[in-house]
Amino acid sequence: MNIPRRIALPKIEDQRGNLSVIEQDSLPFKFKRVYYLYDVPSGASRGGHAHRKQSEFLIALSGSFDVLIKTGLGEEVFTLNKPNEGLLIPNGYWRELDNFSSAGICLVAAEEAFEEDDYIRDYDDFVAFKKS
Repeated sequence: MNIPRRIALPKIEDQRGNLSVIEQDSLPFKFKRVYYLYDVPSGASRGGHAHRKQSEFLIALSGSFDVLIKTGLGEEVFTLNKPNEGLLIPNGYWRELDNFSSAGICLVAAEEAFEEDDYIRDYDDFVAFKKS
């Protein structure tokens, strides 16, 4: 679980529509919180932080968006646009979400309940955290 990576979810196809599921064994951590981002205005960006301890799993339930991951040394962009595939972001990675489509919905399964002290919200503080 050391690097950000895509994880495919089961996709059960049916004439009446498809179904995907996230169960506790779908991810390499037990999630304690689920939240979602929606109605993100054109040009707006979300995220802009890292977590000291918490890992997260992001899915584009509808539409699409980009996730910029920064390590402190390099960066990579992941485009999420499939509701049966998500991005695992382990702790210690900076993330920025942008380029939301008009119907973009980002679902997040978080390892822990909200705890402000786990967030690193300043990029210079993040770089210092990575060096320590």
